[in-house]
Amino acid sequence: MGNTTLNDKDLNPDATPVTVLEAVRSVLAAMLGVQSNKNRERDFRHGSARLYVGLGIAATLLFVLAVYSAVKLILALAAS
Repeated sequence: MGNTTLNDKDLNPDATPVTVLEAVRSVLAAMLGVQSNKNRERDFRHGSARLYVGLGIAATLLFVLAVYSAVKLILALAAS
C-alpha cells in the first residue's frame, strides 16, 4: 500500500477562501477572546496570514485611537 495523504481539498472539496468580512469578524472575536475553535480552524486552513496581520494591525490602531480620543474628550470636559 502506498503512503497517501489527504489534503484540504480531499477532505472538503468545496472549501472556499475566507472572505474579508469573515476575517474581520475573526479578528474582532480574537481581540475580545471569544473566538470559537471552529472559526479558528477555518482561519488557519483557508485564511491568508497577510489578511489577518493587516486586519489585526488596523484593528489595534483603531482601538488605540479610540482610547486616546476618549481620554482627550474626558480630560477636555473635566477641564471646563
